[in-house]
Amino acid sequence: MTTFNFSDTIRSWYEIHKRDLPWRDTRDPYPIWLSEIILQQTRVNQGLPYFERFIEAFPTVQNLAAASQEEVLKLWQGLGYYSRARNLHTAAQQIADRRGIFPDNFKGLLDLKGVGSYTAAAIASFAYDEPVAVVDGNVYRVLSRYYGIDDPINETMGIKKFQKLANEVLDPKHAAQHNQAIMEFGALQCVPSSPDCKVCPLINTCKAYQTGQVDQLPVKIKKTKVLNLHHHYLVAITPSGRTILVQRPQTGIWAGLYEFPFIESNGAMLPQEITGHDVFKDVFGRLRFRESIYNQQPILHKLSHRKIHAYFWIIEVDEELDDAVTVNEMLKKPVHVLMERFIKAYWKLKK
Repeated sequence: MTTFNFSDTIRSWYEIHKRDLPWRDTRDPYPIWLSEIILQQTRVNQGLPYFERFIEAFPTVQNLAAASQEEVLKLWQGLGYYSRARNLHTAAQQIADRRGIFPDNFKGLLDLKGVGSYTAAAIASFAYDEPVAVVDGNVYRVLSRYYGIDDPINETMGIKKFQKLANEVLDPKHAAQHNQAIMEFGALQCVPSSPDCKVCPLINTCKAYQTGQVDQLPVKIKKTKVLNLHHHYLVAITPSGRTILVQRPQTGIWAGLYEFPFIESNGAMLPQEITGHDVFKDVFGRLRFRESIYNQQPILHKLSHRKIHAYFWIIEVDEELDDAVTVNEMLKKPVHVLMERFIKAYWKLKK
């Protein structure tokens, strides 16, 4: 099978099997860029409602640029990897400074905050038909299996090899359709586990299928060490039902989001350890209080490189606290998923 036959085959498959998604069949770089940022580390069925909400709230890139970071983070709430939202907002402001005009080529797109080589290639090809190949997890899998390549996809040599190969198999006359097709092929046909190879149009020339290596490819070296964190959240309840939220720093995990004050420890803590801690004293001072633990066993929340063991301590105080917020005010703040789930459960809010 020649290079162009490979492209012809997956593009023909794509025309039959492609999903009807709102950012396809458009050359407008704004929805294309927005969809690509949302779909980083996110499945299409999870990201689609967010895309629709963002387009409704911010019909143009200028609307997005004019919003506050807090508005953007609130709309992003629950999607995770919040640096994407902050970068999205910054990039929108960069584009607004250009009178709302997107860079119209791969190199120029790389200057936008949060836009790497994959995203730049996607926008450049989908919006402008520039012949640059996209390489994401789906593309790695398709190329690795079809060509029988066992170079690790997360090491420098492997990354360079796959990028070179992706550019070689790209049909420059149909760059947009080819890139859409190979990604969709990986998402729907050449899936990570138990792909239905019997109905694959590439079955007769796929090296992984011929050699029984479908389940072994692609190769990815595990490097990440998971860090265990223990957070004891202090949920203040005042006589009027208000509580305390604090904003996280603008760097690190969940940057700029709101949460309850917390104490970090090496594990479980006794009530007297909680109430004797400096963080507790800073929040509640000398006020009279009654404390109880909401969950005896930690609630586990997994992030890419961290596992958070969360305890929620209910601290009922006899007086009002400065800067305390009502439940309605709390619900307007952007919070991370761990907070959102607790808030809905404790205040018995409808999902």
